[in-house]
Amino acid sequence: MTVTNGYEQSDREESIDILNLDELEERARQIIPKGGFGYISEGSEDEWTKARNREAFNAVQIVPRVLTEVDAPSTATSVFGIDVKTPVIMAPAAAQGLAHARGEAATAEGIAAAGSLMVQSTYGTTTIAQTATAAPGAPWFFQLYMSTDWDFNHALIDEAKKYGAAAIVLTVDSMQGGYREPDIANKFQFPLPMANLEQFSSRGSKGKGIAEIYAAAAQKITPTDVEKIIDYSGLPVIVKGIQDPDDANLALGAGAAGIWVSNHGGRQLNGGPGSFDVLPSIARAVNGRVPVVFDSGVRRGSHVFKALASGADLVATARPFIYALALGGAQGVQAAVEHLTHEFRIVMQLAGTNTVDDVKRAKLLRVS
Repeated sequence: MTVTNGYEQSDREESIDILNLDELEERARQIIPKGGFGYISEGSEDEWTKARNREAFNAVQIVPRVLTEVDAPSTATSVFGIDVKTPVIMAPAAAQGLAHARGEAATAEGIAAAGSLMVQSTYGTTTIAQTATAAPGAPWFFQLYMSTDWDFNHALIDEAKKYGAAAIVLTVDSMQGGYREPDIANKFQFPLPMANLEQFSSRGSKGKGIAEIYAAAAQKITPTDVEKIIDYSGLPVIVKGIQDPDDANLALGAGAAGIWVSNHGGRQLNGGPGSFDVLPSIARAVNGRVPVVFDSGVRRGSHVFKALASGADLVATARPFIYALALGGAQGVQAAVEHLTHEFRIVMQLAGTNTVDDVKRAKLLRVS
């Protein structure tokens, strides 16, 4: 155990046995301090949308094909010009130091070892450089929480490009945080610095402190802002937090290179639909023009299959991998990604699909 600013962090580095991803949550609860665990696990208000993210998968059934020549399915795929061993990737998640002393650096290492793709958060507890260099040569994206301070936006993008980010993920559903009761009940305050904010505040030309930078988060984001990020970065920009086909079309009209369907794991607007509920309509609107990434509620290999068969090209999750991080560091994260991929491979076999492209053409039965 490592203690930082009075906060106890796991420093475990070991492979972990996994029955399923759900059981990791209770195991991690025994390790992560109450305030930190509440922040990681919570949804907004009474968590109806968080629960709906899981329930939505039950409205769809996989139609198996059995008289097919399938005996060794491959989970490998290529998206955004990047080859990965699995379509399962790490969604961006803030403050992973709450779960483990090495934070995002250990997550990046585990994700790379599993042949997957890491997405760094603006609000990480390790810097862009520390996270990127933890897994040299591995593909990664940088997730941007846009600020009204364009010096800050530019500084983050410059740093991300310097250390090899392959794309910018612009999150557009978090102009204000959802009403999250565990944080209020626990009187939770971040015990650890947000490394990118701290780094910028120490060198920023305007001399802003961390609190000022955090308070300057954009309260509205428009297609013009998407265009500005694209023009400045010169990188593919994936717009994350899309839950309506009209917004997908607005993002594409602004030049987005990818659409990320997500309701932030039920942490933002409670009472909105499950992310999987809206995926098919958004995928139809995108119509193959750019890749579609999907997250929120993914816990089983069958969820991965259903998301891909409903129009996704990559499937992301975060909470289970953070729980695995607490339990085993980088090795724990690797084990969690590999377990979910193992479940997915079994589903592929039983559904009669050889490749991820086959999965995208698989039949689903929608039930009331």
